[in-house]
Amino acid sequence: MTAMKASELMRTDAQISLGALRRYFAVIIPANLIWEFAHMPLYTIWTEGTWSEIIFAAFHCTGGDILIAMSALMLALMLAGQGWPYNVRSRHLVQLLAVSIGLGYTIFSEWLNIVIREAWAYSDLMPIVPILDAGLTPLLQWIVIPLAAFWWAAIPYKTKEV
Repeated sequence: MTAMKASELMRTDAQISLGALRRYFAVIIPANLIWEFAHMPLYTIWTEGTWSEIIFAAFHCTGGDILIAMSALMLALMLAGQGWPYNVRSRHLVQLLAVSIGLGYTIFSEWLNIVIREAWAYSDLMPIVPILDAGLTPLLQWIVIPLAAFWWAAIPYKTKEV
């Protein structure tokens, strides 16, 4: 056996990094909680709900956000994650797929819960994206936060690219 470093011996192009996953979720979880509280005034619950309902909604929605982020990332990793985050091409593909999946689900969920189920409603303050007829802040949430999380997750691997 040659004198390889343990990390080189353990890593193959098919493996993914648990450290990168931890860094990704270290951003996803708190950032979504902060975002949920920050854009709560753009929903009718802000003026119609009690403080306990508002707090519950923010934590409940954050839980859903974590599940969306986890599902989008796992699907992206299954489709294009070979070598993630070590391989720069894989990092870009996983990022593109995960953001697209999260954004697509959010568009569907906003439509389902606002139009069909009427589970929540936008206040007059919510900017609406005309063609999608969806709120701007939920869409931005699924672009800004995942991009920040992917950036943070990739930092240790950018100097070790293959």
